[in-house]
Amino acid sequence: MTTEDLKKLEDNLWTAATRMRSDSDLKLTEFATPVLGLIFLKFADNKYSAVEAEINKELAAQKDSRRQRKVHEIAIEKCGFYLPKEARYSYLLELAEKEDIAKAIKEAMAEIERYKPELKDTLPQDEYYDLTRTDKSLPKTLLKTFSDIPMDATGDVFGKIYEYFLGKFAMAEGQGGGEFFTPTSVVKYMVEVIEPYSGTIFDAACGSGGMFVQSSNFIDQRKKELKNTDPKDLYVYGTEKTLETVKLAKMNIAVNGLRGSVIQANTYYEDPHGAFEKFDFVMANPPFNVKDVNYDRVQNDKRFNTYGIPQNKSAGKKKPEGDANLVPNANYMWINLFATSLKAKGRAALVMANSASDARNSEKDIRETLIKKGLISQMVTLSSNMFNTVTLPASLWFFDKSNLVEDFEAEKDNIKVLFVDARNVYRQIDRAHREFTQEQIWNLATITRLYKGNTDRFLSLVNKYIGQISELLAPAENAYTTYLTDHAILVTAFKKWYSNAKFNKEQKSFIAEHKLDEAIAQLELHANKAFIAALQTAEKSIAAYLQTVKAENKSQHQVATACEKANELKKTARKELDKAFRALEKTYKLAEKHLRDKNDKNWKVIPSLKALREALDKFIEFSNEAMNKEPKYTQDSEGKSAFYFYKNMAWLQERFPEAKYEDVTGLCKAAGIAEIEEQDWSLNSGRYVGVVIEEDGMTEEEFNDEILKLHSQLNKLSSEAQVILNSIDLNILKLTNE
Repeated sequence: MTTEDLKKLEDNLWTAATRMRSDSDLKLTEFATPVLGLIFLKFADNKYSAVEAEINKELAAQKDSRRQRKVHEIAIEKCGFYLPKEARYSYLLELAEKEDIAKAIKEAMAEIERYKPELKDTLPQDEYYDLTRTDKSLPKTLLKTFSDIPMDATGDVFGKIYEYFLGKFAMAEGQGGGEFFTPTSVVKYMVEVIEPYSGTIFDAACGSGGMFVQSSNFIDQRKKELKNTDPKDLYVYGTEKTLETVKLAKMNIAVNGLRGSVIQANTYYEDPHGAFEKFDFVMANPPFNVKDVNYDRVQNDKRFNTYGIPQNKSAGKKKPEGDANLVPNANYMWINLFATSLKAKGRAALVMANSASDARNSEKDIRETLIKKGLISQMVTLSSNMFNTVTLPASLWFFDKSNLVEDFEAEKDNIKVLFVDARNVYRQIDRAHREFTQEQIWNLATITRLYKGNTDRFLSLVNKYIGQISELLAPAENAYTTYLTDHAILVTAFKKWYSNAKFNKEQKSFIAEHKLDEAIAQLELHANKAFIAALQTAEKSIAAYLQTVKAENKSQHQVATACEKANELKKTARKELDKAFRALEKTYKLAEKHLRDKNDKNWKVIPSLKALREALDKFIEFSNEAMNKEPKYTQDSEGKSAFYFYKNMAWLQERFPEAKYEDVTGLCKAAGIAEIEEQDWSLNSGRYVGVVIEEDGMTEEEFNDEILKLHSQLNKLSSEAQVILNSIDLNILKLTNE
């Protein structure tokens, strides 16, 4: 499901749900719980349906066996939960209006909890009776509404819809935009970097459990590469202070087949999982800039004091009686928590406010300690507008405890931090929102792998792109030649009609005035032979590459060179096609409006101009070099063009031509202790990676000419603006009889 499809679905579901809410006497906060419960039930049913054949197959296979496993045991093994008949979405949807549907939904939820003890007291039940206080049909109507969620919608989409609804409910209640959810693409990038294949993963501010789900999805995608790896090898631990959100996280974990424990707790003062040095992985997006944490309650907690707790400048001074001693900003408490929660070789990723990278006073001292300990492995600065409910930019902090330094003086020359500035890496979704594409996530994560010396993963990704280009170059060529053929057929038919038509004196005058004879004579479109040749050369180069036994950087660059030529000529070919179509369209419409007889049967044999436009759009779709819109399909190559994948491949190869890590101005820099100390222990990526100064290609004389030209235009516009202002003043005086 694409971003556009998901947004449309979310908006439709929200519109329908709120319309129904207006027919009840419920507040939005009361309405939220049963609505979210039905979304859970629909996704649970989707997942169960996907494995139902496997469950039935195993039931049949054990028919003659001595040990007869019950259906719920097999189901829980296959997808993490069991849905008896009465808990199936289709069963509830098909109940007659006269049935007590609120009771049926409650019983369905109770049945799910019975076979899944971890969900005990989590799913909404009695809340469905509240829906019927003013409208008995409301539960049935809601079931129908959420049946629109497609069967192939994944757990990832489930979490997104949850978050969308939570945010909407929160905003409707005046809560300032809802909770601070982490966008899926950001989470995917975090997961790609720390690679949580198996073991324990901890999120101390887990929200609805999105980090856990993405970790599971990451492992799913890499099963073929990582033998014997399964999401069941991952055990998740979470804490969340809001009870309703804890319930959502439990549902999210259950519907995605994960094992785990999510507990309601205030992480500052409670440690229900015994987090100190316990976890293989830590991921979180904690609340930023919290200023009301009681210092006295946390000062002796080793989760927070191992590297130092942030303190006010006045720390140690006696405070007025009754005043709490507060931590000035809890950002570094969270940073400490993630560092101390890791096992000896654990890895962590967290979202943090940009301001924390340069924070002063006691926070700077903590940051210096963490750097000297070798714990901070990577810093990434994100673009603004990456988050749904806030616009502020954020940074990603990555920890790797396998780099822990015991003796700073002896090992300081080996301590480095990788800085990545990703502020210019994003896809614009709409005016206010951005995200990473899947390919951008892979490319950014590959920087980390190259930095660690993993060239094979770089070559593997480029190899993947070449494979996708291979699949899509032939369709691009076919789309091009198809348009040429269709254009020629339409022009031939149009010319035939024109030469056989009988025009009156007025029409002949119109033809002469618009020079239609000349325009029609120029409607021919010839193939761009250089473009077709470049496409075919690229196809041959790829075919030769794919026959090689091993992916090598040199041979990959040879493919890129061939693709680059096709990409350059494609721009010319597209312009030619667009120009030819616009000329044909203009002439065609003039003839249709002013020269065609309404009953002219010969006109009807001319092919449709709309169909030709569609053929042109098809070629444009196959030749886009940058995805301005989300692809139509979710699979890697579908909905994207060969040139799109070439651009992503070229992005990597241009920056890392030797398939080895190197500092790239404006993108990445591996900084040592001396450089970081020189920057006063700042972890702001922009201080290290530098800025790319774009060369405009103009000489000094050309630049001066351009400046003078622009200045002249400015003066002209200023004069015109003054004339308009004078006219406005005069009209106002006349209007007011002054």
